[in-house]
Amino acid sequence: MTSERILPDNPLAFIVRCVLERRILWTYHVNMRLKDRCISRQMILESVAGYEIIEANPEDKYLPSYLVRSEHRAIVFHVLFAVDVRDDNVRAVTAYRPAPGEWNGDFRRRRMP
Repeated sequence: MTSERILPDNPLAFIVRCVLERRILWTYHVNMRLKDRCISRQMILESVAGYEIIEANPEDKYLPSYLVRSEHRAIVFHVLFAVDVRDDNVRAVTAYRPAPGEWNGDFRRRRMP
């Protein structure tokens, strides 16, 4: 396996396409967190039209990752997606409802400490 890092030309379009085509892998971590955080896979899948990348980490440990903000029926949540361009899929790493004290009012930017 090569360590060459491949970034998508348009990360948001890549993530959206993979989710729409169900080319999404659900990590053990996200599966453990969804129930506790009252977020369902269905919420993540149904809210794809509202995805916004709010943070990018192209140098993340295993694969480039992108923090996505979305809403489902007025519930705002974030999903961290790792993108695997070579295998043409995304991995849902974690999902959570952002804490108001840590994020600005629209949950798009972290508050400064």
